Amino acid sequence: MKLQPTVAQLLSVIAPCRNEREHIVAFCSNVAAMQLPEGWQIEVLIADGASDDGTRELLGDFCAKDARFRWIDNPLRIVSPGLNRCIEQSRGEIIVRLDIHSEYASDYFVQCVNTLARTGADNVGGAWHAQGRTLMQKAVAAAFQSPWVAGGALSRNLEYEGEVDTVYLGCWPRATFEKVGGFDEQLVRNQDDEHNLRLKKNGCRIWQSKTIRSTYFPRGKLSQVFKQYSQYGYWKPFVMKKHGQAAALRHLVPAAFVIALMIALVLAFTVSAWPLGLLVAAYACLLALALSGMRAQLEPGMATRVVGVIAAYHFGYGWGSLCGWRDVLLGRGPQPQWGALTR
Repeated sequence: MKLQPTVAQLLSVIAPCRNEREHIVAFCSNVAAMQLPEGWQIEVLIADGASDDGTRELLGDFCAKDARFRWIDNPLRIVSPGLNRCIEQSRGEIIVRLDIHSEYASDYFVQCVNTLARTGADNVGGAWHAQGRTLMQKAVAAAFQSPWVAGGALSRNLEYEGEVDTVYLGCWPRATFEKVGGFDEQLVRNQDDEHNLRLKKNGCRIWQSKTIRSTYFPRGKLSQVFKQYSQYGYWKPFVMKKHGQAAALRHLVPAAFVIALMIALVLAFTVSAWPLGLLVAAYACLLALALSGMRAQLEPGMATRVVGVIAAYHFGYGWGSLCGWRDVLLGRGPQPQWGALTR
């Protein structure tokens, strides 16, 4: 990756987008108003993935009004090449990645720079905190934060401070990219996990700080959640194959559940319905435990939606994983239908 000469005390903010007409102006306004560390300046590079809904025009208007903002063309449309084009054209000694569908604390940049300075880490970030506006979004957010869905991932623990294997979004000294390169442009999903895995394999440190605060607004339709997690599941085996990485238990459980369910369905029609009944009963207990753990967050009408969201997470990730492992074991590359964007 060829990088521009570094400008001292310049913070480069990078973000990919595609068809974000409803969110792009609010995002840019949020970033423009954020505090900066004393003596620092900012540049904001936004890679537009061939938007056709008016996003590009709105983004162009904002950039014309605020010289700190620039938009970059991303004809490949997906996240990883968009991030790489931004990194290549950035000039700051620190690079911060943001997401269009999140809101950031006013001191987000200050805390990122401070955390890099006090930890000496190669990548820092905060916890992945989800919040909803509509009732369905609130259900998605409640499930998102549940350990029964996240599998104990530290990235969902808002109070955790310490070293991690991967972190939400990210903030890097420029030297990190000079050492390990940019994001894998073959990956539609999991490109951040793969990049952090590359960091760890090269002896780098990743730090999650509870002082780096943002709020993510998830998808608001059940079908979008299912497609999103199907893609996460599908692309994970390709990351594991690339690095010879063993799968964590939480990555295997959804696929094992889907396999068990398919076997139980076959047995129900050929031998006995008992295995299916036991499996359904066990899953119902899991859902009850998950709902019990989030009861303080549940508004009227949310419980049924949360059950649907959790099922979409589990079945989506499980089905996607099975399809991904199938293509890996058959020696095939990623299939085109798994590359479509889900927003």
